[in-house]
Amino acid sequence: MISLAQQQYRMIHDIYILLDDGDRRILRSFMLNPSQYTLLTLLDNTQGQRLTDLSEQLFLNKSTITRLVDQLEQVNLVQRVADPDDRRVQRVVLTTNGAQLRTQAKATHDHSIQQRLNVLSEQEQHQLGALLSKLRESLREDLHCFQAPNDSL
Repeated sequence: MISLAQQQYRMIHDIYILLDDGDRRILRSFMLNPSQYTLLTLLDNTQGQRLTDLSEQLFLNKSTITRLVDQLEQVNLVQRVADPDDRRVQRVVLTTNGAQLRTQAKATHDHSIQQRLNVLSEQEQHQLGALLSKLRESLREDLHCFQAPNDSL
């Protein structure tokens, strides 16, 4: 017999898969995948972000971030620049093309999210948001318990 917690976990998993599939379909028209899009949303075209910071924010290892940045750099959406405070460190900034594409993709993505979540009333959306926030914070607090001592992002 499946426990209530297992049922809820499976439901959250299924919803994630369905949302991710919808994101992939929307972002495909912009030649982006969800990881690339999320990375673009974290950048600006002046200060940018360090690769290490992007790795921590996206919960991806540094080699994956490097590969994502390489892909986006090849199509002129981002560029690496020297950190003005530490020349050993590179920062990733949006190019003009990257900023324009991000704006277009964001508008389409935001509209898609609104459509997909409109099945819930505004009150239900607030209630769901509060419950998901509570769960997310608990999971973040416990995250260190699930990592092996030598795990790194």
